[in-house]
Amino acid sequence: MVTGYVGAHSPRLKAARRLAKRAFRDRDRAFLAEGPQAVGEAFAHGAVIADLFVTASARRRHADLIDAIAAGVTQIHLINDATMGELAQTVTPQGLLAVCGFVDVTLGDALGGAPRLVAVLANVRDPGNAGTVLRAADAAGAAAVIFADASVDPYNAKCVRASAGSLFHLPVVVGVRLAEAVSELRAAGLRVVAADGRAGRSLDEPDVRQRLAARTAWVFGNEAWGLPPELVTLTDEAVAVPIYGRAESLNLATAAAVCLYASARSQRVNENSV
Repeated sequence: MVTGYVGAHSPRLKAARRLAKRAFRDRDRAFLAEGPQAVGEAFAHGAVIADLFVTASARRRHADLIDAIAAGVTQIHLINDATMGELAQTVTPQGLLAVCGFVDVTLGDALGGAPRLVAVLANVRDPGNAGTVLRAADAAGAAAVIFADASVDPYNAKCVRASAGSLFHLPVVVGVRLAEAVSELRAAGLRVVAADGRAGRSLDEPDVRQRLAARTAWVFGNEAWGLPPELVTLTDEAVAVPIYGRAESLNLATAAAVCLYASARSQRVNENSV
């Protein structure tokens, strides 16, 4: 239902603005998804969209998507460009912004279908990195992403954008302790592998690649200090991404993509050889 233009003092608009802060997101169990890609993925994958804010130009450009959303229970609010600029958290807003319900699931639900590949973020603080890992996990065919310990809120606007819609594609678990996650992952039959640049074993070693053919959960640590020894000891094995050039290290999201694809490739090779 299209409600027509709403002003800056609209209660719905005020409620949406508050979702820029985590405390209000947690209270309302709602977050903002901006742009046609994020809004389209949210709609296509069944996320609850309570409100959709649209500019006149975006209404024309994305008429099919907006009409499809409007056919349900979502309220469509027209706002001017200036108001969208205040509401959106990007330099160049794309004219569509949805208020979506949280999509996270419990750890038990995420692990209930015998997953073959899982990504675990432990104390990952940068929302851009976290969203990019989520996207890489989705691309590599992972079954779930777990945000453990003091990791960033996956509903942070930057994290949502960096996920490029992947937030809506696969189960996401929020707010568990790493020790609990590792215990549940093992109980579900997965080997737990730490991505650790200080490890004595690397992805290049044949026996490491062979073990990655098993059902695996990768644990990725903080951008600055990685995984501290006490967290590494929780895992079954620590593995480093080899550095062939002169770079000191890889960005967290890049290293995570390499590790996740190494597992995905080993698992597929193993499946094809059986």
